[in-house]
Amino acid sequence: MRLLIPLLLAVCALAAERPVPPSGVPVPDKDRADLEAGLKRLSAAVDKIKDHVYAPDVMIFCEAVRYALTYNEFFKVEEIARAKDLLRQGQERADALLSGKAPWTRATGLVVRGYRSRIDDSIQPYGLVVPPTWSAEAQRRWRLDAWFHGRNETLSEVNFLTERQTRPGEFTPTDTIVLHLYGRYCNANKFAGEVDLFEALADVTKHYAIDDNRVAVRGFSMGGAAAWHIAAHYAGLWAAAAPGAGFSETADFLKVFQSETVKPAWFEQKLWRMYDATEYALNFFNLPLVAYSGEIDRQKQAADIMAKYLEEEGMRMTHIIGPQTPHRYHPDSKVEIDRRMDVILAKGRDPYPRTVKFTTYTLAYNRMKWVAVDSLAEHWEKAIVKADVSDPRTVVVDTQNVTAFTLDFGPGGCPLHPDGKPTVKIDGQSVAAPGLESDRSWRVHFRKSGSQWKGAESPREQALAKRHHLQGPIDDAFLRRFIFVLPTGQPLQKGVAVQRIAEEQARAIREWRRQFRGDAIVKKDSEITDADIASSNLILWGDNFSNKMIARIADRIPVVWTERSIKFGGKSFDPSTHYPAFLYPNPLNQERYVVINSGFTYREYDYLNNARQIPKLPDWAMIDATTAADGRWPGRIADAGFFNERWQLKEQ
Repeated sequence: MRLLIPLLLAVCALAAERPVPPSGVPVPDKDRADLEAGLKRLSAAVDKIKDHVYAPDVMIFCEAVRYALTYNEFFKVEEIARAKDLLRQGQERADALLSGKAPWTRATGLVVRGYRSRIDDSIQPYGLVVPPTWSAEAQRRWRLDAWFHGRNETLSEVNFLTERQTRPGEFTPTDTIVLHLYGRYCNANKFAGEVDLFEALADVTKHYAIDDNRVAVRGFSMGGAAAWHIAAHYAGLWAAAAPGAGFSETADFLKVFQSETVKPAWFEQKLWRMYDATEYALNFFNLPLVAYSGEIDRQKQAADIMAKYLEEEGMRMTHIIGPQTPHRYHPDSKVEIDRRMDVILAKGRDPYPRTVKFTTYTLAYNRMKWVAVDSLAEHWEKAIVKADVSDPRTVVVDTQNVTAFTLDFGPGGCPLHPDGKPTVKIDGQSVAAPGLESDRSWRVHFRKSGSQWKGAESPREQALAKRHHLQGPIDDAFLRRFIFVLPTGQPLQKGVAVQRIAEEQARAIREWRRQFRGDAIVKKDSEITDADIASSNLILWGDNFSNKMIARIADRIPVVWTERSIKFGGKSFDPSTHYPAFLYPNPLNQERYVVINSGFTYREYDYLNNARQIPKLPDWAMIDATTAADGRWPGRIADAGFFNERWQLKEQ
């Protein structure tokens, strides 16, 4: 065993060095010249139609080839020919738009389209399977199945667009539009990959008449993991979920799938509660679920452990198992899955059921059907809301770890009687509430003061507090529009810490493109405008001497940075060897974050298995730069923690 341990460590070290995505093959000079010439022509055409509503449908071809050429992402020789064909298609679409036509917008079959992401202004692709029965003139709305793809480290934009025009995928239900998500490459639709689902779905909804109450989420392998995550965290949005294989949490999956014993830091273990679907099992009370596994597939573990957690919540899980089947769908199982899904989708989602049960650990995921959680007693601990309107004049709400919530029924949605004022019983307390609007909508807010619940005018407090879209951890800043802000001045203290900040800054920009497939917006500190402050999370690099934006807010963020010390959380650190990495509500605009000295926090070792792709740092950390950065950490974590619900350090 003693001999085996060094061998295993050596294997892990070698694995950690494997780049994701891998390096591509050489491109012959003639092919490179042809591609560059075609890209130049297409780029010129794009400039003429860049403001057209359908411009992203052209730009996906341009960006796919640009990325592959610029970043050496032709992984096989045959992909060069695919890129040439994509340039041809892009030119045809550009020419069509210039002549006032867009034939692909009325096409059935396999169609690729794109949108501009609000996160980083990048153009992101998606694929559609449009049924032959569809037409733009049809007076009806269409079922949509969102499909999450499996792990593929060579799934460049070139390969995705090619595949989405040649393969319909595992399931093509009748009279159904299937949305194939790129998900920003290879992250199991977490982080920016999660946002991709909602941005792509919004774009599809602009162009096709989608029935909001007949949308399903499905996927297999890594896509099955994505389906588990998206279904558990957003159960109120979908009509049904059908995950296949994949993983549904981190620790047990890595132990079973890779024989890896995970030894997380205390804050990492808390942060597992962000994405572990097992922790959100109660939410499947609100969503029909049809799980699939091959009988001899190791990834059957995902469904097995979910079944255990569902059973603890009093629910039996439908689990279709392919007999003696490894990591794939059994043909008979596909028929059975489709049969069940078709029945469920024909009925559709009920947006306003009489009973809602909801659990969360973070205000990042704060809504279920007509219940929204507005504040927690403590983040990363289990919060529960159970709400019932079986009595037409009374709503009964039971809570745990919740200090404010909203009940929100849209027009025509509230089942309460429209005359008089209903009573809301919260944790046994009766609280008066205003009556319904005449359109049968009803939106009311409640807040807890001490042990007493009262009605509230707004879901938000006047004081600074954690709330939806402003709750951390550091990685949350990269789920909305952000700008990397580079310093132009001289740092306060020279030393290894300054060098490390510069290295991490360069790494953050590089790895955003590699892992999330967009060119990050980068500006100098002197270039930041009021519009940037209003619209974007600002990722600030440097210190309060080198970066003008840090200097501007230095007296309103929880760090005191001098030539002799960095004071943070009641402790002092040497600024020549340490630096802080944290996020905080921007004092210049408390609708957005500032992040100091950090990009997204998972690193190269985590690229190798999607179950490891979780936030690695909490709200704040102090980095000891005398320890070299590696594939797991930016340096030694000298200290780290979470702000409280008032964005204060515990010492405050």
